[in-house]
Amino acid sequence: MRISDDRYTRDRLRLDLALRLIHHEARTCTIRQWTGLSDDRIRKLYRSYVADCDADRDTGPVARHRGKSPRQTAFFFRNADLHFEAVQLASLYLIHGLLDATAKGIESRYRVGSVESGLLLCRVYETYTDLHAPARISFEHAWFLLWALAGHTELGVSRCAACGGLRLRDLLARRASACANCEPAAAKPAAAKAAKESAAPW
Repeated sequence: MRISDDRYTRDRLRLDLALRLIHHEARTCTIRQWTGLSDDRIRKLYRSYVADCDADRDTGPVARHRGKSPRQTAFFFRNADLHFEAVQLASLYLIHGLLDATAKGIESRYRVGSVESGLLLCRVYETYTDLHAPARISFEHAWFLLWALAGHTELGVSRCAACGGLRLRDLLARRASACANCEPAAAKPAAAKAAKESAAPW
């Protein structure tokens, strides 16, 4: 009886996580990755528990996105506001234990397919959306940010050389050591120096 109860509890938690991910407009492949549910089961969950309730929502229907999940790190560097919110998300991942800062850098502390990790990811994203309304970063981009930081081949975090604040680093590009807020100010002396050198007589 205990085994049956445990199995029922696990199945119920997976369904609850799937519904939570659906409400965050996660793609079917992402929901399958975190819950282990089949595509058909996910679609039935949406039709039975979400689509029929959309008429009662003040914010409109829950969208179902198709295609590949986001995989472009350049998204987080489009402007200072996006960069700031991405840094906040990275900080929340560290605070909630999905990532860990070690002497070697950022290390992963989550496990894909774990209901506990999936619920924690949802909690972090919900905290982020409470701080920013409307949120500029979708759930899919938030999940990509966590994955990229854990992989530390495309994205990393470091301190801004100008203000000392936390910033994202694009590990595949040569970027200045300043954060998005400080880069314009840091670029002015460099531009002035370059202009002076180009005007100097040979």
